[in-house]
Amino acid sequence: MKKILNSPDAYVDEMLAGLIAAHSEHYQMYGDSGKVVARAKPGKPGKVGIVTGGGSGHLPVFTGYVGQGLLDACAVGDVFASPSAEQMADAIRVADNGAGVLRLYGNYGGDVMNFDMAGELVEFEDITCSTVLLADDVASAPPDEAEKRRGVAGMVYAFKIAGAAAEEERDLAAVTAVAQKAADACRSIGAALSPCTVPQAGKPTFEIADDEMEMGMGIHGEPGVWRGKLQSADEIANEMMDRLLADMPLANGDRVSVLVNSLGATPPEELYILYRIVKERLDATGARIIMPLVGRYATSMEMSGVSFTLCKLDDELERLLRAPCDCAFWRVG
Repeated sequence: MKKILNSPDAYVDEMLAGLIAAHSEHYQMYGDSGKVVARAKPGKPGKVGIVTGGGSGHLPVFTGYVGQGLLDACAVGDVFASPSAEQMADAIRVADNGAGVLRLYGNYGGDVMNFDMAGELVEFEDITCSTVLLADDVASAPPDEAEKRRGVAGMVYAFKIAGAAAEEERDLAAVTAVAQKAADACRSIGAALSPCTVPQAGKPTFEIADDEMEMGMGIHGEPGVWRGKLQSADEIANEMMDRLLADMPLANGDRVSVLVNSLGATPPEELYILYRIVKERLDATGARIIMPLVGRYATSMEMSGVSFTLCKLDDELERLLRAPCDCAFWRVG
């Protein structure tokens, strides 16, 4: 294992300390655990709070999207490990501005269980919570079992859209409804070329030959839909678009935002090579691309690979996507 670290056990704590030291205008630590990050400037009284949580190793997801027009707080787990229920409860507490708190996170068993427990803990403190789960990974289950799908980079859109709705001082039911609308509008798929190494494990999360790739692999190394010889960029992009458009067809006049996302090691140059085909395929449907995103938005440590996310927009979702936001990793307006 080659990593720039001191101790595997200190990896997350030292990462968070550096993140907050570098971006203190955006982030502060909250609570005794050292694993809850909140806005440096809390939301105004009466604003619905939005929290997320999940394992480290995916920056900017989850922690990086705490900020104005985005999230209010995030519970941070060890690399690829769920935060505890108490850490999630602390995140809910600091996010509460008196109007309730939306829990917005990916569909993973440990996170679901612990956020449910966290909700029970804060019920005794008169904090009302709602939940929206991201389940946008089309490779992880068929459409008739969409509720079983993993949550991946689609949560970037959900954070942005729900955060903008909360800044408009909508109530909890309305913020929850638009967050669910955004989640339902997203479809994602990934392709991996190499594994990553969890510091505490000290070895790659899976093995794959130097001349192979895996289509549909999850962000923690979950199995994809096939493994075979590495294809060309255009072949990879076309198959990924085939799978996304089969699951969410687009027609002339539709509006869609697209995220071409590095899983960690893939450089921007290769993302733009892929984006050529993404735009070509979307133009062929007659859909109009709104605010395309190309870069590192949801990673998996140093994994080499890419994910595509489509978010189909209507007037409301487009307006909220374009609304101002500000964090260390994304600024709009």
